[in-house]
Amino acid sequence: MTRLGVFGLLTGMFLAMLDGLIVGTALPTIAGDLGGLDQLPGVVTAYMLAAAATTPIWGKLGDLLGRKATFVCSIALFLAGSALCGLAQTMPQLIAFRAVQGLGAGGLMVGALAIIGVLVPPRDSGRLQSMIGAIMPVAYVGGPLLGGLLTDQLSWRWTFYVNLPIGLLSLLLIATRIHLPPEKRGRPRIDYIGAVLLTVAIVALTLLAGGTPWPWALGAIGAFALAAFVAVEHRTAEPIIPPRLFADRNFTLAQVLSFLVGAVMLTVTNYLPQYLQLVQGSSPAASGMLLLPLMFGMLGAQLLTGRLISANGRYRSYPILGATLMAGGALALFPLDGDTPVALASALTLPIGAGLGLVLQSTTLITMNSADPRDMGAASGTLTLLRTIGGSLGIALLGTLYAVQVRGDLAAHLGPAAADRLTTQGDLTPALLPDLPAQVADAVRLAVSGGLHVILTGAAALSVAALTIAWPIRETPLRTGPADDPDTPAPTATRDR
Repeated sequence: MTRLGVFGLLTGMFLAMLDGLIVGTALPTIAGDLGGLDQLPGVVTAYMLAAAATTPIWGKLGDLLGRKATFVCSIALFLAGSALCGLAQTMPQLIAFRAVQGLGAGGLMVGALAIIGVLVPPRDSGRLQSMIGAIMPVAYVGGPLLGGLLTDQLSWRWTFYVNLPIGLLSLLLIATRIHLPPEKRGRPRIDYIGAVLLTVAIVALTLLAGGTPWPWALGAIGAFALAAFVAVEHRTAEPIIPPRLFADRNFTLAQVLSFLVGAVMLTVTNYLPQYLQLVQGSSPAASGMLLLPLMFGMLGAQLLTGRLISANGRYRSYPILGATLMAGGALALFPLDGDTPVALASALTLPIGAGLGLVLQSTTLITMNSADPRDMGAASGTLTLLRTIGGSLGIALLGTLYAVQVRGDLAAHLGPAAADRLTTQGDLTPALLPDLPAQVADAVRLAVSGGLHVILTGAAALSVAALTIAWPIRETPLRTGPADDPDTPAPTATRDR
């Protein structure tokens, strides 16, 4: 696999990372242009739901129909959704088009990981970090900054249009530089029933977490669909998520960690810009710059972890240390309010970013090392699925609690009518904040600070849960040969079951 081929794969992954990060700093402006604050979770969860529901399907289609072809299709669908998002004229349109974008995004990470898992052995995967290091800073560090600059200088619509040239470059490199070894495939048997049940379960549980007038009905539907999905997966010939994967303890623990880190990462990176813009008065571009310590911490931890694991083959300590840093980092952000110096608020995001990076990198490697070669696509799909579901549920639950807290505080200080006007009629945006009366502006700052504390409380609790889950992980020797080499011993002989 050439360096340009690797660059093409990572550029496809970069699209998924960039979209979440670049849109975060534009969300307050989008709310002011198209709708109210209470609809913002829908913009995020529509994308996350669609991506979560399709992630394992893309992974399984790659195993059955060809990893390169399915990866290309997912990029094309993602680009179509990006173009539609940029053209949206109302909040419902944007939410619908974000769902289309998410359908394609579900295959971006899983497609690239599956191809890398086939071509590169886990023990050597850290060597890719030098090339990853040329791309990841643009997503992790430049994403929020670029989103703010585009929103300030052009329009929030360009946070979606910018995906188009990047995606076309990725398609060109993958088509010309990636050559997978031939694989013997019989007639593909796709688990349609499992796909439908999984989608129903994800949608029902996410809507339940986001608040609904019918909690018992959605809870029952979600539980029934999930139980039926598990039963179907045990019986079907080609399950979307093979139950045999979870016979490995490390694999199972890595998936739970992926779920938790996804929830923490998505909620923190989407709601810290709200604080920076509405409390500190930062512009979208400045709020992106103020998140640089978090992004540098995440990036640096991922690069360092990959190199250290490749050097000595040991990985257990990294998810434990990462979860500890996540919890400590969330608690370190609690003092943030309207009087916190901007430089200090920015610096305090570093620990939680480093913790996220440690857990993200180590869970990816543990997952790929724990899976048999035949299940590489399904394994990477499961990892991305759990991370995406975690982010979706985290945004839905904590975002709803955030909106309730903000609305309640505004109502307490300004009255219910003023609170409704600010949160649902587009009057609460960074651009309009300086023009508000002093009493109203102070109430907004207090309310948003209180909402952020709700987010941080949830992030700290999830991080403590991650620490508990990470502790039982045990060292398993890493594979030293390619996944498609039949003579390479898989780690099954030394697994902890």
